[in-house]
Amino acid sequence: MTDTPLPGPTTAGPAGAPASPRPGVDTPDHRGRTGLDRAGRDLARNPGVRVRDVELTSRGWHVLRRTTFDYRRRDGRWETQTRETYDRGNGAVVLPYDTGRGVVLLSRQFRYPAYVNGHPDGMLIEAAAGLLDEDDPVTAIRREAAEELGVTLGPLTHVLDAYMSPGSVTERLHFFAGPYTPAARTGAGGGLEEEGEDIEVLELPFAEALAMTRDGRITDGKTVLLLQWAALDGPFAPKPDAAAVRTG
Repeated sequence: MTDTPLPGPTTAGPAGAPASPRPGVDTPDHRGRTGLDRAGRDLARNPGVRVRDVELTSRGWHVLRRTTFDYRRRDGRWETQTRETYDRGNGAVVLPYDTGRGVVLLSRQFRYPAYVNGHPDGMLIEAAAGLLDEDDPVTAIRREAAEELGVTLGPLTHVLDAYMSPGSVTERLHFFAGPYTPAARTGAGGGLEEEGEDIEVLELPFAEALAMTRDGRITDGKTVLLLQWAALDGPFAPKPDAAAVRTG
């Protein structure tokens, strides 16, 4: 959905006339949201940061804000800074794996931002992921795994949570992994066509997927992180030598 520029925080009409309604601020926008300019105004967890103003600069499905705040430097001096933040909500990502057959389930889809920024064709290989919307992380990632990969997941391991682009994007991503078997592939996957998704499901040998992170065939950050976790501490990590454990 295309972002729609919004007027500034005070959109006044002719002299003496009331200010125009501002969708997403004091009247509902297309998603029924109001108060979108309030985010961050009540933050007080860091005494070295004082939020002065929050301006809603554009809104589509997600929201772009310009925030002005006072920041106390390490030497004690205060300075005023302005930052733009892109708020798309939080998300979750999962790596389904089958240790018996030594494979993982990934996806391939077109990503225009990567395409316009140097990726040869924009077709990225990724772990299945999606926004939480109104769900908790576990519920959301089970939904995304079914929609994108056609797999019904059982027990999940929570790997970690991380901010993937904290300089400008507010999103916190919840990382999961979980076992699957051929019998758990209960659907075709491919994503939701009405949301513009056209996702190819890839079942790859884990060793090949890991090699792809080294030679540049996999360049998606969340996927690289999960595959490296799987190799170092997860289901494909080397098992301790029993003899060494007994004599160590």
